Formats: sequence, structure tokens, C-alpha cells
Amino acid sequence: MDKNGSNPFKNDEIEDKEIDINESSDDTKSNETSESETSTADDLQEKYNQLNNQYIRLAADFDNYRKRQEQERENLIKFGTENALSKLIEVLDNFERGQKSLENVDDCAKVKESFDLLQKQVFESLSKLGLEEIKAVGEEFDPNYHEAVMQTPTSEYKEHTVITELRKGYKYGDKVLRPSMVNVATAE
Repeated sequence: MDKNGSNPFKNDEIEDKEIDINESSDDTKSNETSESETSTADDLQEKYNQLNNQYIRLAADFDNYRKRQEQERENLIKFGTENALSKLIEVLDNFERGQKSLENVDDCAKVKESFDLLQKQVFESLSKLGLEEIKAVGEEFDPNYHEAVMQTPTSEYKEHTVITELRKGYKYGDKVLRPSMVNVATAE
């Protein structure tokens, strides 16, 4: 005991106990804080994993889509070529028949008729594939569809009108495959 009659150890014990109580409440707060930080970190990790998995699936889906589109494009080109070739094979067959029949024909009219039929068949086959003839004679000159290789001064036609077609032009849809070579009227 000290001079005042109090036990110095007893006060220290009380103070120690008070400190222990305060320390334990601080520990509880820090435990609660660390638990909430841990749960927040776990939530963030879970969200990250979920988003990462979505990204990986989306990237794989896009890669599969790209491969599928490439395969479809190749198939369309292949199918289009096959379709065109099958239509032209029929024309080749008719050319062969025509050659065989010409061996015994002396009449030019029959040869011309056979040739005209073959030309018509070729054009019909190509038309089914989308080929169109560009109209020229009597039309107004259009540099998008016509290629003027001659100009003839005349009063019979309006100026800038196509007088004759020297070579036929063709288009596929809106695309010009070959412009018509034409002779265009000019003022005298």
C-alpha cells in the first residue's frame, strides 16, 4: 500500500481492465471493419470474375461468328460459281450439237439460225445470273453507261443522242461491267 492507503497495484489493474475493455472494443470495431473490407473485396473479386467470364464468352462468340460468316461467304461464292457453270455447261452442249450438225449442212440459213439460237441461249443463261444489256441506240449519251468513240455531225438526231452501238455494254445490278462503245450525234 502507498502513503494514501490505497493499493497501487489495484488502480493499475483497474486501469488495465479499462484499457482492456477499450482495446477489446477497438478490436471489435477493427474486426467489423476488416470483415466488411473482406466482404467488399470478395464482392469485387466475384464481380471481376463474372465480368471476365462474360468477356471471354463474348470474345469466343464473336470469333465463332466471324468464322461462320467467312464460311458462308466462301459457300456463296462457291455456290454462285457452280450455278453459273451449270448454266453455261448447257450452252457448251448445244455448241457441240451445233458443230456435229454443221458437218452435214450446206445451207447457210440453217447455220445462221443455229448460231442465233446459241447466242440467245447464252444471253438467257447470263440474264438468269443477273446480267443486263445496256440500252444505247436512240438513248441520250450517258458517260456512266456509254463510251463515246466516235462523234458524227448530223441533223437527223438530237445532239448527244447515241446513233450506233459499236460494242454492246453490260451491267450487273447497278454496276457497269462494260460500257457500250457508241457513236454520238453532234450538231452540224
